[in-house]
Amino acid sequence: MAQMQGFAVYSDRQPSPTPRTRSSTESSVTKSSARRRDSLQQASPDGQDEIVPTTFDESALRILIDMDNGVNCILDRIKQGMASAREAAVFLQKRSALESDLGRNMHKLAVATASAYAANECKAGSFSAAWERAMRLHETIAENRLKLSANLAEMSDELSSLAKEIDKNRKQVKDTHTSYERILLESEATMDKAKMRFDGAQDELERFLVMKEGENPKDARQTSPQINVKRGPMGLGRVVVKGSGMLLKGKNPAALGRQEEEVRHRVAVASDSFHKASLETQALRQEYFNLQLPKILRALKELSDEIDTAMQFHLSKYAYLLESSLLSDAVTLVPKEEGDGPGLKAIMESIDNRADFKTYVQNYRIAHPTMPRGPRRDGPAEQGYLPPLPAYPTPNHNLSSQHNLASSRGHTDRSGGTFGVDLVEQMERDGGQVPRIVIKCCEAVEKYGLDIQGIYRLNGTMTKIARLKELMDRDVDSVDLNADEWTSDINNVAGLLKMWLRELPEPLMTNALYPGFIEAARNEVDRLRHIRLHERVNDLPDANYSTLKYLMGHLYRVVQHQDVNSMTVHNIAVIFGPTLFGAAGMLNGHGGTNGVSSPGAGGAMMDMGAQNKAIETILERYEDIFVEEAD
Repeated sequence: MAQMQGFAVYSDRQPSPTPRTRSSTESSVTKSSARRRDSLQQASPDGQDEIVPTTFDESALRILIDMDNGVNCILDRIKQGMASAREAAVFLQKRSALESDLGRNMHKLAVATASAYAANECKAGSFSAAWERAMRLHETIAENRLKLSANLAEMSDELSSLAKEIDKNRKQVKDTHTSYERILLESEATMDKAKMRFDGAQDELERFLVMKEGENPKDARQTSPQINVKRGPMGLGRVVVKGSGMLLKGKNPAALGRQEEEVRHRVAVASDSFHKASLETQALRQEYFNLQLPKILRALKELSDEIDTAMQFHLSKYAYLLESSLLSDAVTLVPKEEGDGPGLKAIMESIDNRADFKTYVQNYRIAHPTMPRGPRRDGPAEQGYLPPLPAYPTPNHNLSSQHNLASSRGHTDRSGGTFGVDLVEQMERDGGQVPRIVIKCCEAVEKYGLDIQGIYRLNGTMTKIARLKELMDRDVDSVDLNADEWTSDINNVAGLLKMWLRELPEPLMTNALYPGFIEAARNEVDRLRHIRLHERVNDLPDANYSTLKYLMGHLYRVVQHQDVNSMTVHNIAVIFGPTLFGAAGMLNGHGGTNGVSSPGAGGAMMDMGAQNKAIETILERYEDIFVEEAD
């Protein structure tokens, strides 16, 4: 009944106008819960108001209060939540380790593969560029894996810390409840003892009065035939009933009166003690059921809600991070926007095996001029030799033999052309310091291609480039590179410029200065390498110098947008090194001294690294080398 009254008082109680002071345990638990709930009340990735609901469920608290074992029920629930949090933390930690191993191993594999490819005698050309780009894509995916691993490890640590803190607060609240419950039980035990003493004193007084009136206790009380009542120091100790007999020590009325007064006094003392214990127990019971028990259950329910909401939040965050990571990998492999550059499939499809093979054969012939050539091709007809067959026409005119042929003919067949025509002749015909085709192509690329990822590295369409070459070879000034036909894929214009440089009768860096450039590029001291290359640049003929200066200025502006187009100085040098140095005059016998490769030592193929280093240094020091004439 007292418990039901306590429930009634709690349900009818009105909120106090001023906040009550919480205990230290309740305050710490509530503050930590509030802080974590505030962290959960943030905008979700999909725009909802909060990721998980954080409002308190008063109806659930009412159910717990009405239960006899509500505290044990919510304590077991919290234990389940902590076990779930620990298991989730272990899963996230192991998943983080898996992602970390995958990311580190993938990054290590990509870097090692790129280094091994560069160190071994692997294919060059478009295949090499595609392979390098594919390894960079793998490095990007590896970085995404490492970021996901770091986020998962952080979430695992947060869940582990949360489980420890919830366990600590749970024990504090449980100890507080045990203390209140023990005090109430001790008070109830004290009240029961006081009641027993009061009942004993009443029974003793009743027997005494019955005996005093001379009635048979068996008839008056209808008790059992044999009752043996023994009292302690506080008991009467004088009334002994055996069967139907009774013995009173001292039949003097005065003595009987004193005995009666003593018995009544003991009854009064026992009654007061029982009444006091009853009031104290009732007060403690009402405080326990009306105040302490609801407060304890509320604190425990807040802990349960806290770990439930935190678990849901972290699992939702895990799903969001995993989805974002996978989408990031997908966008890396298949970009959605054209400005993001080509995907892995497009990179692999950009390999031009036919062009790579032709370039390889040409470089091989130049690099191995002294190797055995097999049976003799030419000889007297009377000995059975056949007349020589006409040479198969190739699109590349870098060979010096073709240069000599063009010189012997006086360029009469290409007097109005652009490709394969001597640089000085073009400049004299165009009336400028830089050939018109170079200016037009560079201006078009700067206008439409500075933000194109992989500009100059990606090949255009061969049919488009051949069509544009035909138009430029016919009349440079009549070609409008601002037309949609050419701006829709500016890589075609970039490819045309590289083709023009490759088909010059003599490379832009000249055959005569090739050994000096290679020797300077192989200098290990940066400052000395810069000075020696600067001297070689100054040694170039006027036409070559002015064209190189204009081209380097253009490439310098391309590099300024490397954050968008991914064309670093190194990438530009890899592309334009062989293009600007060409066959390096190998057929003219320009061998190397002081460490410069000679035809018998591997030729231009072994010089490719030095060629790239020379262009890279000139481009890095563009303003220093061309400062006197910089615009």
